Amino acid sequence: MIYSIDLKLAGIVVGVLLIAGHLPAILRTADCSLWLAAFPRSRAAGTVLIVLAGLWSLILIRTMDLGEFAGLRNLMTGAVVAGTFLAWRYLEEFLAVRALGMIALLAAEPLLEAAYLKPETSRLLVVVLAYAWIVLGLFWVGIPWVLRDQVRWLTQNLARFRAAAWGGVVYGILVLACALLFWR
Repeated sequence: MIYSIDLKLAGIVVGVLLIAGHLPAILRTADCSLWLAAFPRSRAAGTVLIVLAGLWSLILIRTMDLGEFAGLRNLMTGAVVAGTFLAWRYLEEFLAVRALGMIALLAAEPLLEAAYLKPETSRLLVVVLAYAWIVLGLFWVGIPWVLRDQVRWLTQNLARFRAAAWGGVVYGILVLACALLFWR
């Protein structure tokens, strides 16, 4: 196990983040639509996200058990630092999308680990979300213009955008309620 996070804490964190992330889209729909449309090519957002992904990866490499590859820890540390810098420097197109995909991939693992072998069926709310992040993260890293197209499709119709925002809030409330009421 890489992370020592329990299902209850994971559910609380994910529920709060889902609610906090989707509520502004309900309250300030026009501003959020414009921000989302500009996000894929945002150099500032890309810089923040790639640094976050690089730091997260660096912490993992420095702290996790690498087994028979432990002798390569310093080489891997250098590769993560160099890869983060080179991605920031040379991936000008859709850097924010690629970095968001990396963070989605990194964030899915603690959720799956927290839900592993838990008896509660409601844990599947977290598992489904984690696998959605994995699939989306793979697409966003490998084919970053997919997010641009997803945002365009989502923001073309006001009802669709509001339904997605409400869906995120409701899903967050469900996860938070399960975490507080059922998960240990």
